Amino acid sequence: MADDLEFDPQIDTSVPHSARMWNYWLGGKDHYQVDRDAGDQFRDAFPEIVNIARLSRHLLARMVGYLAGEAGVRQFLDIGTGLPTVDNTHALAQRVDPAARVVYVDNDPLVLAHARALLVGTPEGATHYIDADLRDPDRILEAAAGTLDFDQPVALMLMGILGYVQDSEDPYGIVKRLLDPLPPGSYLAMWDGANVVTGPALDEAQETLNASAAMPPYTLRSREQMAGFFDGLDLVDPGIVSITLWRPDPDPFGPPAEVDGLCGVGRK
Repeated sequence: MADDLEFDPQIDTSVPHSARMWNYWLGGKDHYQVDRDAGDQFRDAFPEIVNIARLSRHLLARMVGYLAGEAGVRQFLDIGTGLPTVDNTHALAQRVDPAARVVYVDNDPLVLAHARALLVGTPEGATHYIDADLRDPDRILEAAAGTLDFDQPVALMLMGILGYVQDSEDPYGIVKRLLDPLPPGSYLAMWDGANVVTGPALDEAQETLNASAAMPPYTLRSREQMAGFFDGLDLVDPGIVSITLWRPDPDPFGPPAEVDGLCGVGRK
């Protein structure tokens, strides 16, 4: 557990952090007691979160595979990186083209420490890390410009992060600011929590947890609200769907079941 690591004064272990909670749900070991307590509280209210965490990793592989393969994108700006696991964005992209360039962004010192140590890319490509918050798009863009060429297409990856940006913080404006300097041929790839399966019980659980201040508040958005992030972009088939239904791998037993997470990819 991260509790056993040498204490880093930059890491606030008094409040849970979303990246460490996701690591806990994924079965990792980079989390503190506060993250486990908050993670258990949410899992008790919504047990499916563990399955969604794992399914989101498979979605990342499919989306990066599409973007680096069929779409031919060679640059990725991955915001809300989370703690390193198997097949991170740079590994997936550089498997298609070793010269791919990837910039990771997160605001947790533990994530950045692990990223710098573990997320080492190919000699031909580039892998860089920025300590910044999604709510500060100008800082992100300025720092990313040192690695990415904004005259060439970039894939903006927002995987499971926008729910932590409340409506009062203008999430749509933040996404627009990040997309504005990217040239035509760039993409937005994202997924986030939604309530498309569970119904009122999930809304009630999320509202209770948000009010408790035991974990970072999270906003579940509808399909229509998710579509708003893609205004002005051309949605890639199959559009905005459950994370299990975006270009799933072939399955002889038919399409997978929907879960409470929606995703999409749009081309500028």
